[in-house]
Amino acid sequence: MEQKRTSVYENGLIWFGAGVSIAEIITGTYFAPLGFGKGLLAVIIGHIIGCTMLFLAGLIGGRTRRSAMETVKMSFGSKGGIFFSILNVLQLVGWTAIMIYDGSLAANGIFDAGKWVWCLVIGGLIILWILIGIKNLGKINTVAMAALFILTLILCKVIFFDGSELPVSEESMSFGAAVELSVAMPLSWLPLISDYTREAEKPVAATAASAVVYGIISCWMYAIGMGAAIFTAESDIAQIMVKAGLGIAGLLIVVFSTVTTTFLDAYSAGISGESILSKLKGKWVAVAAAVIGTAGAILFPMEDITNFLYLIGSVFAPMIAVQIADHFILKKDSSDKSFDIISCIVWVLGFALYRFLMTKDIPVGNTLPDMAVTIIICVAAKKIFAGSAKSLKAKTE
Repeated sequence: MEQKRTSVYENGLIWFGAGVSIAEIITGTYFAPLGFGKGLLAVIIGHIIGCTMLFLAGLIGGRTRRSAMETVKMSFGSKGGIFFSILNVLQLVGWTAIMIYDGSLAANGIFDAGKWVWCLVIGGLIILWILIGIKNLGKINTVAMAALFILTLILCKVIFFDGSELPVSEESMSFGAAVELSVAMPLSWLPLISDYTREAEKPVAATAASAVVYGIISCWMYAIGMGAAIFTAESDIAQIMVKAGLGIAGLLIVVFSTVTTTFLDAYSAGISGESILSKLKGKWVAVAAAVIGTAGAILFPMEDITNFLYLIGSVFAPMIAVQIADHFILKKDSSDKSFDIISCIVWVLGFALYRFLMTKDIPVGNTLPDMAVTIIICVAAKKIFAGSAKSLKAKTE
């Protein structure tokens, strides 16, 4: 029986839902000290960098019809890839908890039923989304996305047309740091985009639609958060909704935007779980990720996620740099090996370089230079090693 493929429209819809996120709106509030014009420029530059990488990562999975963590094995070997699968499951469970935490706080700010109650409501809806399954969500997702789109437009009107620009505080964030914080959000999706593009009817078109739709919507969410802080002097998005009289409509924005985004994290945790141990059933690993994330959101405070975002960048930026070098430049597949030692060493160097660059203020952030250097090192090292291996083989014959 032929496997059902997702259309370009369905892929775009999935990534629209990924972009509409309370976490992204909250992250946008951090840009307020730069002022709206400079802050928006940093957001756009960061998303161009991040979404270009997102496109390349998704294209690898779309072309090879492999999940994100299975494509990692093509560069790092079958066992080397398991290391990244474990890290990916951990970061996805972390994201699930953060998203539920943010959503529950915002929902409770609109309708005070207790944060833990909203954690359970949002967690329960995420589990429902998982059980329905990605291929059966078409009509539900279309209705949810249409409602979110309309309600987000109302939120924009409240912030940008009913408010007025207020004086901003002294800059507490450099432009380079702002760019990096903008890159970090699309970068966090790198280890899972192939879980969706591998099913696409038209891999290139679907991947392009995914990256472009996500990039535009994510910029929009950042702008809403930044605008809220600048035009209303209020960084609590729930309070803005309450003051605007959105009430139930605001509550729907919060709950469904959290569910449609966090569902992708939990779902991909399940797919990554299958890469670690093939006997695992992805759907039930995803449900477990949602349950653990819900418990984490109830038990632990998760207000500031900037360090978490930077940690994700330092792990996955050099990983995808190695994959880009292997797939697009070297045309190399190491999935038949247990470990690709050179790839692993290059990743360690890339990770160390990212952490070092974090101490420097670079106008384009540190992800782009880190990935560029990592790609150059990877290509050079593998060509040198391949040349040395050929020379050694010729001498022994």
